[in-house]
Amino acid sequence: MAKTRPGLMAKPKPAKKDLDSYTIRGTNKVVRAGDCVLMRPSDTGKPPYVARIEKIESDARNNVKVRVRWYYRPEESIGGRRQFHGAKELFLSDHYDVQSAHTIEGKCIVHSFKNYTKLENVGAEDYYCRFEYKAATGAFIPDRVAVYCKCEMPYNPDDLMVQCEGCKDWYHPACVGMTIEEAKKLEHFVCSECSDDEVKRAENGFSSSPAAEVKVDSKRRKR
Repeated sequence: MAKTRPGLMAKPKPAKKDLDSYTIRGTNKVVRAGDCVLMRPSDTGKPPYVARIEKIESDARNNVKVRVRWYYRPEESIGGRRQFHGAKELFLSDHYDVQSAHTIEGKCIVHSFKNYTKLENVGAEDYYCRFEYKAATGAFIPDRVAVYCKCEMPYNPDDLMVQCEGCKDWYHPACVGMTIEEAKKLEHFVCSECSDDEVKRAENGFSSSPAAEVKVDSKRRKR
């Protein structure tokens, strides 16, 4: 019968315990699995990392760890930041990690793109996500989104846009030869493609537009 030699017995691993919540050090803010948090970067010159908590656990010494799924900022992705990426845009990656709970600096909210565009005011804790990101390959899900304006770019909620009363498409003021200040003062706007029809209506005595005001979508928000 085999015997274990003295001194060679493997030490049992410290028992881990799942936790329902964790109170951020130095605050009264409580985080739970599913919450989004700001985590302290190793480089103090960088903005905090953003992650979604998947699990919270402690060991026998009461060291609390969090399993997280990272959000990437556009500049952290393989393709880098592009014109249509908003200042508060994040990508939900497939990169998981385990970090000390002590690196959590605060809570934040990562909205869906649709909900973010409906916010009246955007606070420092507000972000949005419309893409999932494959960290190893740089692929995005979805790989296609709607485009707008002559420039055919996806929508950036930070940019002011005006809507054509004819085709109902949205345009950047610069792409239709006007300044932002001019766009804010508009009462009516018709794009060049619809302008011929607009002129014909006017010549025939019809109203240039049934709308009383031009729609100006000022998505530039407080940060």
